[in-house]
Amino acid sequence: MNIIEIIEKKRDKQKLTKAEINYFISDYVNGKIKDYQASSLLMAICLNGMDEEETTILTEAMLNSGDIFDLSKIEGIKVDKHSTGGVGDKVTLIVAPLLASLGLKVAKMSGRGLGHTGGTIDKLEGIPGFQTSLTKDQFINQVNDISLAIIGQTGNLVPADKMLYALRDVTGTVSSIPLIASSIMSKKLASGAEVIILDVKVGKGAFMKTVKEAIELANLMVKIGTNIGRKVMAILTSMDSPLGNSVGNNLEVNEALLTLKGKGAIDLTSISIEISAHLAYLAGKFESLKMARQKVEENLKNGKALNSFIQMIKAQGGNLTKDLEKASKHYSINAKIKGVVSAIDSLKIGQAAMLLGAGRMTKEDEIDYKAGIIINKKPGDKIEVNENLCDLYTNKELNDEVKELVESAFHIAKSYKEEPLIIKIIES
Repeated sequence: MNIIEIIEKKRDKQKLTKAEINYFISDYVNGKIKDYQASSLLMAICLNGMDEEETTILTEAMLNSGDIFDLSKIEGIKVDKHSTGGVGDKVTLIVAPLLASLGLKVAKMSGRGLGHTGGTIDKLEGIPGFQTSLTKDQFINQVNDISLAIIGQTGNLVPADKMLYALRDVTGTVSSIPLIASSIMSKKLASGAEVIILDVKVGKGAFMKTVKEAIELANLMVKIGTNIGRKVMAILTSMDSPLGNSVGNNLEVNEALLTLKGKGAIDLTSISIEISAHLAYLAGKFESLKMARQKVEENLKNGKALNSFIQMIKAQGGNLTKDLEKASKHYSINAKIKGVVSAIDSLKIGQAAMLLGAGRMTKEDEIDYKAGIIINKKPGDKIEVNENLCDLYTNKELNDEVKELVESAFHIAKSYKEEPLIIKIIES
């Protein structure tokens, strides 16, 4: 088999066989196929696409390129939730303990943030003493004991994806739907869960900017998971405005705790409840979605979900006896005109939070866990001149770029039209 022939075949819009896709992944990971050859094939895929069968085969080949986490020693139904990334997206910190409080097993591997989107592992690492790295036995034993563990991704989990993603990042091939789908699903499937829900973010602060492309991605990922024998569904949720009231690692942990106490923002609470209920129902824990939703809401109010979260923090060495600290410098952004907040540009808020220190431009950058933004006025709220819109926290001096980004993110008008938080649900 010859990589040049495979490149030419996809260049000419022909379908690749299972043998050809497996050959490409295997020999690229083993160093037999060069970066420039892999780049050519990725570009051909980006331009000419892959069908469902090809993308499923590509996902399986990537999945089998490294370790596949065996969760068979965990008793019960293993569930997982994945988000495509957003601004203020601390949903995992709420959904994971909610599911654990229902008796489902959440053995979760999460990633770090990059650019304007945050990562669950970064948020947890801001908690003093919290360990995001456990041995396999520690991980499995903890899930058996308390139904919940969240750790960073292991070093040899889907090495093909790490190599291909790095290449896509510098060759203009990130936006290919088949390549995005195979990247996400290979990692999720390698993590070992039986039932998976995909939170596909749509809007200004998301990777998927339009509902059309988000539906295309979600449909493909659900089909891939189903083809490989897992229960998978996707929920498309809005990311035009930041989720909840905080953006930044420590601030988001504090907000997650508040939500688990039943005092969270309406949008964050609603999305967390819906994702938890749908996943619990999909896992067969309840006879109806209505029953699942009722139990989720009950465990959010009675403290069981909060207790699951605290148990996990303690089990992984964390100390969370009070709210996590904010950065030392505080700046207020106030409204210049009177009206109603009609929209908040989540991309601009995410970029501003990153510049304050809460995010990374490159994977090597260090983040400031204490930096971030607290949003005090949400879409639909009335605002007066000089009334506070949000508070910025940083250990840096505030520059004009950040201030202008935040000010321009808030749109104030005479009226407000409410948009749905949950856009579409896609089932297998």
